[in-house]
Amino acid sequence: MNDVIDSERFEEIKACGELPSPKGIALAIARMSQRGDASLGDLAQLVQGDPALVGRLVRAANGAREPGARPVVALRDALALLGMAAVRNLALGFSLIADNGKGLCRSFPYSRFWTGAVIRAIAMQRIMMRLRTAGLEESFSVGLLCSVGELGLASVFPAQYMRVLDEVRGRDGNTLLDLERQAFAMTHIELSAAMLADWGMPRFFVIAVLGHEAVPAGAGEMNSREYGLTLALGLARIVENAYLCDAVDRPQLLASANGMAAQIGWVPEQVTVLCDEVAEEWKEWSRLLPVDAYTLPDLHASTATEAVVVAATPTETAANDAPDVEALRVLVVDDDAATRLTLQTLLQRGGYNVQAAEDGVQGMDRALEFRPQIMVVDWVMPQMSGLELTRTLRQTRLGREIYIVMLTSHEDEERLVEAFEAGADDYMVKPLRPRVLAARLRAAQRLVRLQRELERERDEIRRYTAELGVSNRRLKEAALTDGLTGFPNRHYAMSRIAQEWAIAQRSERPLSCLLIDVDCLRQLNETYGHDVADRVLEAAARAIRGCMRAQDIACRTGGDEFLIICPDTDLEEAMVCARRICVGVAAEPVNAGRLRLKSTVSIGVAERLAAMPDADALLTHADQALMAAKQAGRNRVQAAS
Repeated sequence: MNDVIDSERFEEIKACGELPSPKGIALAIARMSQRGDASLGDLAQLVQGDPALVGRLVRAANGAREPGARPVVALRDALALLGMAAVRNLALGFSLIADNGKGLCRSFPYSRFWTGAVIRAIAMQRIMMRLRTAGLEESFSVGLLCSVGELGLASVFPAQYMRVLDEVRGRDGNTLLDLERQAFAMTHIELSAAMLADWGMPRFFVIAVLGHEAVPAGAGEMNSREYGLTLALGLARIVENAYLCDAVDRPQLLASANGMAAQIGWVPEQVTVLCDEVAEEWKEWSRLLPVDAYTLPDLHASTATEAVVVAATPTETAANDAPDVEALRVLVVDDDAATRLTLQTLLQRGGYNVQAAEDGVQGMDRALEFRPQIMVVDWVMPQMSGLELTRTLRQTRLGREIYIVMLTSHEDEERLVEAFEAGADDYMVKPLRPRVLAARLRAAQRLVRLQRELERERDEIRRYTAELGVSNRRLKEAALTDGLTGFPNRHYAMSRIAQEWAIAQRSERPLSCLLIDVDCLRQLNETYGHDVADRVLEAAARAIRGCMRAQDIACRTGGDEFLIICPDTDLEEAMVCARRICVGVAAEPVNAGRLRLKSTVSIGVAERLAAMPDADALLTHADQALMAAKQAGRNRVQAAS
């Protein structure tokens, strides 16, 4: 990686003092993250100073939660789920959006840049929810910031970068990189990677940023974590571009998305689901962040109309072809002004919404803008014939669903076959006959009505599926949550520690866990009853939640037992956390009617060791340490030997 990034040049750019950087609370969070003893309470107190940041972190936590897990509504729960590193990176990204909505580089699209960054971040996180090769929170952050080098060049060199962008407009991306290197001795990709590395982003993400804009097929092994992340980030970028590009470019981008998705073992339907999920989550994020409230286009919507009208004249309309609310859109493409005017007049009298174009090139542009349901196209036209226009339209998703009637002066069999093979649905021979035109268009109406009915059926299926999904999520949530304490239950705990084990093993990061036993709970239950024992458990859970660090995950695994999973934590740090919890529980009062009780806990602490085969071994070591703590007199912390 160091061979690709020119560290000396980066330091020169950084020394200019104009690179985007965190400010305010984001900077305070970054400094707090460097302390090993920062607690969840400390972080919550800091974040509460920025209500907007609170809402964004809660939204991020809900986007990263496991399927079926209970929704996050409280700040402390959001911080506990995200972890200190993710909160730092997210706060950094949100700070950059707030402080860099505009700038001095007049040719740099600041608004489009941040809109695309948020779309890309959502897509990256959604991809990682399926691949599981990196943390969901970090994935969102790297998606948000992977092009920050563009903003960096626009900030440090506004006039020079404006000239580069003006020169490259309309040309390919490689030209941009060449001009950037000539002007600044560093491309925006290299600057993005250098900035993320400087901010502490993990190395495997920095490598993915370096390669994601142009991923050659088969460039790496899929069992390579770096190559898999590069593909995922590249796919997220294509999804971003597909949502923000001109409609005419969208089919090619979606084809590229399917091709890249195939390299990670996905089928096209999974790309469709990904795009739909991104569009849905974008609605929430666009309300929470200072970005344009851009309405994302439906990349997979049918162009079938939602309304059908009568045919050419009311007297000739069949009884089952009653008019609908909205007029059917018809585009007439003919270079002959008299024919064009005649067609427009006849169609408008029939209640159609009509537009016209003078030749095939104008007709193509008008079709993409007007989105007609029917086109009446002359065969012989200058620049682009009706046959060429039909073939071109049939290559697009929009064009494949338009009913095309070809106008011709010939009834030669070979020519008509050629028209149908090019994609025409029907034909009419000049000169025009109004009754025949009305009959031809009634056939088109029936087809549009059928398309509408099919779309309604699809909507019904989608609604039913959505309702079923909500019910399933509620059932999963109930199955994964302990009703008394609100903590995730044992089933979730075992799944989560296996996941954290896999991430720690792949990234060679530390991982520790705490097994906590509420002392003498059985005796309390036998002496005072279940209600009092429940109050003791609730008080212990409250104290544990307040003493946890930001990245810790707390679960209730048994009647009197809790498990704390501590990612990125060695044994010494885990012991500090355990002692804080032990003191916190002892200080938490338990009020049960007239009873005023105090509870204590015994805690066993263990760290992942290279010799351990799996997460079960880690839990076994923690359980042995817990037994030693209880045998030594309870209300104490014991590390695994």
